[in-house]
Amino acid sequence: MAAVLGALRGIARARKLGGNRLDMIQYACGHAIAFGLLAALAGTVLARFLSS
Repeated sequence: MAAVLGALRGIARARKLGGNRLDMIQYACGHAIAFGLLAALAGTVLARFLSS
């Protein structure tokens, strides 16, 4: 879910900066990866804190 939100955020950012279609794809991929990694890290940290 975080990756999808990141991709949408990346598309919006590329559009705001005046990017073309390939720029939007690149920003979407970059943001999706970053948001996905942050969500995985947050999930791992929460799981470790809640299981103890």
